[in-house]
Amino acid sequence: MNKTKAAIIACVPALLLAVTACSGDNGGNREVIREPGKTITIIDNDSKTPEAGPAITVGSIKRYEKVEIFGWLDEDTIIVSQENETLAKMKLEELADFYPRSLYRMNLQTGERVPLKEQENVFLGGASLSPDGQHLIYQEYTLGDPVYHVMNLETLKSFSLTGEPIGGAMSARWTDDGSIIGTSYGGGAYTATTKGDIAVLEELGEGALFVVAKLGSRVYYNSNSDETLRVLQLDTKETNDMGLGSVGSIIPSPDGKQLLVTQYESSKVKLTLCDLDGGNAKTIAEGAELGGISWSGDQRLIAYSMQAEVSGATVKGLYVHDLLSDQAVRIAADVDNAVDSSWSPSGDKLTYSVWNGSSYDSSVVEIHSSLEPGGQ
Repeated sequence: MNKTKAAIIACVPALLLAVTACSGDNGGNREVIREPGKTITIIDNDSKTPEAGPAITVGSIKRYEKVEIFGWLDEDTIIVSQENETLAKMKLEELADFYPRSLYRMNLQTGERVPLKEQENVFLGGASLSPDGQHLIYQEYTLGDPVYHVMNLETLKSFSLTGEPIGGAMSARWTDDGSIIGTSYGGGAYTATTKGDIAVLEELGEGALFVVAKLGSRVYYNSNSDETLRVLQLDTKETNDMGLGSVGSIIPSPDGKQLLVTQYESSKVKLTLCDLDGGNAKTIAEGAELGGISWSGDQRLIAYSMQAEVSGATVKGLYVHDLLSDQAVRIAADVDNAVDSSWSPSGDKLTYSVWNGSSYDSSVVEIHSSLEPGGQ
């Protein structure tokens, strides 16, 4: 994976507004199927014509300077990282102007921050919540490669994803069943439990992998030498080509029935929506840069940041794509690339974080969506 594909870090402060923009591919009419648990499934239906206009509007916006937001514990509580001025500044000369970054549980109503992990002389960040909200993957880093850890949010005890048999984790992400999967410095992929049991994934035990994700009995992966996405069926040991090349990331839908995939093509990157086998692939967005991708819990809405050329001008911002109307709304302008975004459990708030060149800034945006396209 070259530097253009791997480096998505530079962001500028966001000027927030709401304007309508078309998505990268507007083909196909849509139908809503309401399932138990308030899940919304969007399917193609050429026999129906959707009403005009996306039904997305922006409400209040709250900005948090020098704070990076990672996810929601409940409607009022989020996980954040920020500089900890109660600790001494960093010892390395290159970082001597900065305080260590610590992890906190923050209440959005009161602003109260409760420490989860404080540590001298390191930055703590890169956090992601387990599906049940009881554990946290986070990174410990300074100038070199990060070290991945897993924290129990009830006891606040943690363990590192290091040592035998993997050497150390190069990446770590949650699976749909609450276990952990990633690539290792020892080669291939590994799995881990929240109790600290770490094992090599024997079927992918060798080679320099780039992307690896697990969904049910399927493991999706590609390598640095071959960026074509493949899927391994753990129950049959069969491996299939997904027909998707130059893949940089995979984001499964909340119900595990669809995938969002980023694909690099020359100087552009596109966001593709597809089935679990790569079928019915559809371009959601395409631009020079894409980042901060996340699904709403009912999987109707997809958030992402994008920089693209429109009529010879550079347009950048944070967007919400409505799969029901098959259109997108720009909810923040001049956002080069969000490093992260996350939806509240109810789906009516969206957080996003950007890097301003010296620190992270975050915002919480109220999102209002009507049930039918056109705001009816």
